[in-house]
Amino acid sequence: MNLPLAGLTIVDLTSVIMGPYATQILADLGADVITIEEPGGTLSRVMTPGPHPQLSGIALNLLRNKRNIVLDLKQPAGLAALRRLIETADVFVTNLRPAAVSRLGLDYDDISALRADIVYCQAQGWPSNSAEANQPAYDDIIQAAGGVADAALRAHGSAQFAPTILADKVCGLTIAYAVMAAVIHRDRTGVGQHIEVPMADVMSGFMLVEHGAGAIGFPPQAPAGYQRILNSERRPQRSLDGWVSVLPYSRQNYQDLFRAGGRVDLIDDERIASARSRVRHAASLYREVAEIVATDTTANWLEFCTRAGIPATAVASLDDLVDALPVQSHPVAGAYRVTPQPVRFSAAATEPIVRRPAALPGQHTLEVLAELGMDQSAIEAVVGEAAQPKRGRARQSAQKENS
Repeated sequence: MNLPLAGLTIVDLTSVIMGPYATQILADLGADVITIEEPGGTLSRVMTPGPHPQLSGIALNLLRNKRNIVLDLKQPAGLAALRRLIETADVFVTNLRPAAVSRLGLDYDDISALRADIVYCQAQGWPSNSAEANQPAYDDIIQAAGGVADAALRAHGSAQFAPTILADKVCGLTIAYAVMAAVIHRDRTGVGQHIEVPMADVMSGFMLVEHGAGAIGFPPQAPAGYQRILNSERRPQRSLDGWVSVLPYSRQNYQDLFRAGGRVDLIDDERIASARSRVRHAASLYREVAEIVATDTTANWLEFCTRAGIPATAVASLDDLVDALPVQSHPVAGAYRVTPQPVRFSAAATEPIVRRPAALPGQHTLEVLAELGMDQSAIEAVVGEAAQPKRGRARQSAQKENS
């Protein structure tokens, strides 16, 4: 296998979206990701409709390329099996809160005693040395704490969340690159380490890339917030027959668009004379562009913008994006759409996107425990603990999530 992370073993004690998205990326890149699932299942399995009761539309891609074992970590055999598994791993990832990690005896000191060179990644809502360290944190909470809702308030007059699980996915990407960086460091030095990924810190840093703006200087030269992005006029434009995003960027772009739209009176407008001026007058320029775009069809504008070198695209619907995905067959769930692995590696050009279809809960428990050299009685103890009734916890959680 020519994938970049082939040969790397990752124990994945995460749930919902953030952690599983990070480990999906790592698994797509070739790592052997072994997901630990609690009895009763993880929420992502039932968050949306899907072709199988345990494989939602989210889970079919989020859980791909991973092996899955079910362990009851509140029971001694399950916890012992996890510790034994971690001894064989290169990386351990968890999004349990610090108090829960300590209660289970799975904090960094505990795990590094099992394997000194382990790369240990712990993600939670807030820094472990903060007063909020053990507060629950979900995407909505972190969008509020990390500046997303305030940016919407400044732009639109109402605090809002981005209509996507933005914080979870940005933090998932951060976990993935942090793990890869630590693995490279370990391979160079032989030294493992503890990585902490506080979601609130990740999102505030992400938002302040541009929205720190004039407030970054000390003393500040202007309030926080990049005004072009916070402009309420910044949005796709309605054409005669749909929606399009036309974004003239240079003075020449604006002049070409003004000519095409019959607004030759604007060709020498001072608002487009310099980059600073275009940013300063973004609101009125957005309005001018919107009025021009409304005079013709999407197809005609796209053809013109291509010729003129003006950035433009039609507004794609979510359904359009789904329809463009390739179809693959799952051995249990049947046909489904596969989201792409967006980074292309020439050395792995012939590798399939999905090497392991999303597993059912516990599908690989016996296989993984046998690889650890556990005898039959020890395996039966682990499986027996996990088989105890858990009153459908994942499904109950899903009902709360969707209520």
